[in-house]
Amino acid sequence: MTEHSLWRFSRALHRAINDRHFEDIEALIDEDVEWAIYGPIDMFPFLGARQGKEAVLEVIHQLADNFRVRRFDRESIMLGVDSAASMLRYSLTALDSDKPISLRVAQFAQFRAGKLIGMRVLVDSFDLVEQALGRAIHLPRMTSVG
Repeated sequence: MTEHSLWRFSRALHRAINDRHFEDIEALIDEDVEWAIYGPIDMFPFLGARQGKEAVLEVIHQLADNFRVRRFDRESIMLGVDSAASMLRYSLTALDSDKPISLRVAQFAQFRAGKLIGMRVLVDSFDLVEQALGRAIHLPRMTSVG
């Protein structure tokens, strides 16, 4: 049985972010990749949609410039022949402040011939914004309990 493309991509991504070793990740991204990380773009400009290998590599460079992955846990995963979906919990360190960040994401990846052709990531952005601000966000009560 051959190794799933997600495992190679995941290792290469973390190596690019933590060790700034980008050659492996470059080889695993299709020229026409579609990429989107849904989250608070105003606070984190490297989030959002990107098209093409160069744009995606720029995002990965920005992630490497801002964060270090301390740990990640896959809470659940579903693998298809050329696709993968997973829930992940990341423990990151913000490089500018040495501040720890805990983050939950849902990731949906598509591959063709071992290369990433599509990535969608949903970030638990409310929790991320609270951590970035360093305080809780208090929202008005929307319903009353009788």
